Amino acid sequence: MGVGGCLVVPWRCLVVLCLRLVFLVPAGVPVRSGDATFPKAMDNVTVRQGESATLRCSVDNRVTRVAWLNRSSILYAGNDKWCLDPRVVLLSNTKTEYSIQIQDVDVYDEGPYTCSVQTDNHPKTSRVHLIVQAVGFVSEDEYLEITGITREQSGEYECSASNDVAAPVVRRVKVTVNYPPYISDAKSTGVPVGHKGILQCEASAVPAAEFQWYKDDKRLVEGQKGVKVESKAFFSRLTFFNVSEQDYGNYTCVASNKLGNTNVSIILYEISEPTSSTLFQEETTTALTPWKGPGAVHDGNNGTSRRAGCIGLLPLLLLHLLLKF
Repeated sequence: MGVGGCLVVPWRCLVVLCLRLVFLVPAGVPVRSGDATFPKAMDNVTVRQGESATLRCSVDNRVTRVAWLNRSSILYAGNDKWCLDPRVVLLSNTKTEYSIQIQDVDVYDEGPYTCSVQTDNHPKTSRVHLIVQAVGFVSEDEYLEITGITREQSGEYECSASNDVAAPVVRRVKVTVNYPPYISDAKSTGVPVGHKGILQCEASAVPAAEFQWYKDDKRLVEGQKGVKVESKAFFSRLTFFNVSEQDYGNYTCVASNKLGNTNVSIILYEISEPTSSTLFQEETTTALTPWKGPGAVHDGNNGTSRRAGCIGLLPLLLLHLLLKF
């Protein structure tokens, strides 16, 4: 089944019958010498379902009558439309071209179409085959709209088109959402004098953030004595190799890209270096704490627990005696 169909009017049908018998080329009519290339052969036309197909036929000043046919049905004869289908329209009828257009093409429109011309000698025809692709890319009116998109909605999206004719066609689209930096992690750090100290600032941003460090109003740069500034795509690290009293204080990490910037304050503060006596007190406290794990002996009267044996305290007592001498 194709486009078209003759108008059911007796006198017109008679004309159509005459056109088919007189005007159209019977099968097997030879082409005379000198006319072998006229009309020119047409390439097949391939369109996707729902698009418009244009069928073009080249003519010249030798042509006296023209027509387009779909199988045995006349679509147009000259400027006169002979089909009922409103999708079929005449585009051009000039001295050089005779063309029609089929709008909103469907699969049943696929098939052969014939351009028939009448010259001073005899009728000639040229055939074109219309190919309709039933499955293809998503049509232009199919889209996904995301209003007020956020950075959490970035990622890969998948679109699938399918029907009963062929297997689904899948296309993937990666969506990148640009946003200004936000600092996700930055903690103050305590370090004893003379030890190594590290301050780290982590930020998420697209495009990637650039980092800067400040102490008070002074910017810290790479190569400054005793300090190393190391920045990657999502974090920046400030390293002090030998912390002095002057290094303690408030530091500012600034993260920026072309969409904006943000900053956070981080404090490098002093803590006391642990001594041997401090370590002993911590170990003793830990040892004397009631043990509630496996191996504990529970007193059924008062509900308290005690560890079986005191042999675990002996090494600590020996260590304490050695530290006195």
